[in-house]
Amino acid sequence: MSAHRRKPPGRERPQAPATRRRRPSRRIRLVRTLLAAGCALAVTGGGSAWYLYRDLAASIGSSKALEGAEKSKSGDTNILLMGLDSRRDQNGEDLPPEVLDKLHAGASSDVGGYNANTLILVHLPGDGSKAKAFSVPRDDFVDLHGVPGYTGKAKIKEAYGRAKAKTEEQLSARGVTDKRQLEREGREAGRKAEIETVRSFLGVPIDHFAELNLAGFYHLADALDGVPVCLNHAVKDKNSGADFAAGRHTLNGQQSLAFVRQRMGLTMGDLDRTKRQQAFLAGATYKLNQAGTFTDPVKLIKLIDTAKQDVVTDQGWDLLAFLKQAKSLSGGNVEFVTLPIERFDRNHGTDINVVDDMKIKRLIAEQIGSRASASPGAPGAAPSSAGTPAPGQPTPGQPAPAPAASSPGSAPAPTPSKEDSGIPAIDGGGIPCVD
Repeated sequence: MSAHRRKPPGRERPQAPATRRRRPSRRIRLVRTLLAAGCALAVTGGGSAWYLYRDLAASIGSSKALEGAEKSKSGDTNILLMGLDSRRDQNGEDLPPEVLDKLHAGASSDVGGYNANTLILVHLPGDGSKAKAFSVPRDDFVDLHGVPGYTGKAKIKEAYGRAKAKTEEQLSARGVTDKRQLEREGREAGRKAEIETVRSFLGVPIDHFAELNLAGFYHLADALDGVPVCLNHAVKDKNSGADFAAGRHTLNGQQSLAFVRQRMGLTMGDLDRTKRQQAFLAGATYKLNQAGTFTDPVKLIKLIDTAKQDVVTDQGWDLLAFLKQAKSLSGGNVEFVTLPIERFDRNHGTDINVVDDMKIKRLIAEQIGSRASASPGAPGAAPSSAGTPAPGQPTPGQPAPAPAASSPGSAPAPTPSKEDSGIPAIDGGGIPCVD
């Protein structure tokens, strides 16, 4: 028996490392390594790591607001990006004071409410051709849909907040007192109303959506180690905190929020802010490609962690497939268009954008093709024959031309570009330059 127990020393050595590997610190490092490798494999299509990817993606806030909605045909995909001007997190809790201070967005969590101040429809053609992103100005005066007990027009950004408030009011009247339930169901109603309103206005189905809160711009820029942008002119705005010289910049989180929120001091006000949002997205997708985020597991995990705290998407969205699409978009293969307005006006003491609903639907149908339009008879569907704009109508994607002498309620004439004035344009180095 004793002879049987004794083994040559060389055969005992492999057991010691095995014992050391069972220590907690090693095990934690092993799990982290597996997660990182799993993310890298998921992005490159490794099926064996799919469950790791699902575990990470499942923690991103999901919504049922698109349940039963009509989908695009022929493999096309329409994605609605909604940016909320809210100082609260996904659970309705106030953002910490130190975060609000960095955001330069006011000290009160009630400022901004739940307006959808950023609305961008991204169209991805099924044939892989160039994608288009349509910015919907937040003050467009349109028919609201899906808001309980409300009929008529209002600013398109208000559908979310109005539906949320009315739903919470109805729930409270039925005896619901749980704040988290009120917040959860109120936000679901807000998302559904905003989506229905945009869908009806544009006349196209919406296949997926992503909702980003105010802090999302801040965290996204930090996750990417800065977002590149380019300005044609120096700007300074104490309200947003924007203070930039002309030329190229790499913006950190705080600077990014100031950049996308600035409207004071800009010729076209909110319409120019819309262009800032487009420029930020263009810079972010450019940085995604340049930084190798999709092939660097550490950067990818950082990006997913950002999404977990700031983003809500529709339930069932195949985020792996979208990551692959986003990788192809990050080379600048996206055309940005701002939807036109007819003129500025006032309604009950507030500024609004007067728009031509049918002109918008024709524009969308021309830009992305009739196959992506909503089915005939669907609310807000575009007519079967899109046709071309009538004489005197603006070119698709451009604001309506202003009269030579601007009158009250009309859009001001745009500032001449640097090319028009003979001043050499600034080279954005692969990203668009904006005023």
